[in-house]
Amino acid sequence: MSLDQKRARVFGVLYLLTFVTSIPALWLYEPLLRNPAGYIAGAGHDNRIFLGAFLELLLIIANIGTAVVIAPIIRRKSEELAIGYVTARIFESTFILVGIVAILGVVTLRGQVAGASEGTVAYTLAAIKDWTFLLGPGWVVGWGNGLILGYAMFRTGLVPRRMALFGLIGGPLLIISGTAVMFSGNHPSDTLHSLQGLVTIPEIVWELFLGLYCTIKGFRPSAPVLQLPASGEPVTAPAGAIA
Repeated sequence: MSLDQKRARVFGVLYLLTFVTSIPALWLYEPLLRNPAGYIAGAGHDNRIFLGAFLELLLIIANIGTAVVIAPIIRRKSEELAIGYVTARIFESTFILVGIVAILGVVTLRGQVAGASEGTVAYTLAAIKDWTFLLGPGWVVGWGNGLILGYAMFRTGLVPRRMALFGLIGGPLLIISGTAVMFSGNHPSDTLHSLQGLVTIPEIVWELFLGLYCTIKGFRPSAPVLQLPASGEPVTAPAGAIA
């Protein structure tokens, strides 16, 4: 197996890891985010929150890993796209990290006397977590995983181009829906909330496809970018080869 195909498998596994870590983390945080003041005043399950935070730390590693692994290959076609994808992943991970700190701050408040001021701080930290989710996975992802990576995969042909269209379509839809939720004060109406759930489907399909396809099949061997060295220059034909 070539180095590029090994990178493809690692890329796919890391993408699947983002699903395995992000979805359970949201479920683990749910009691705290639903009622922050009640959580710090009651018998909350701190280990559940710590597990969610640990999963999100793994999510950060997986996010950045996907960019680091594939950047050398995309760079052969476009250095701007490679740098853009790495930057987008770092920005997304920064928002996630701020959200983790906010969540752990609420857990710390459980060790204090739960008064009115502590309850206010807990709600504030929970609100920060909500906004980090909106601006990171709910907005930056549309640019990074959707537009930038979708366009990069479409140009390089590392995966079937028809599937790359899901990223090019899903990215803008995610950006638009995230922007609409932001202007609603992160309290969308039932209609907007349902619409947001629908428009995120193409992006979910795109990312899940990437994880499964690259893990199982790797990159398409016929992709021209795999025949280029890291410099982006065509591979020099061996001496004596027929032109």
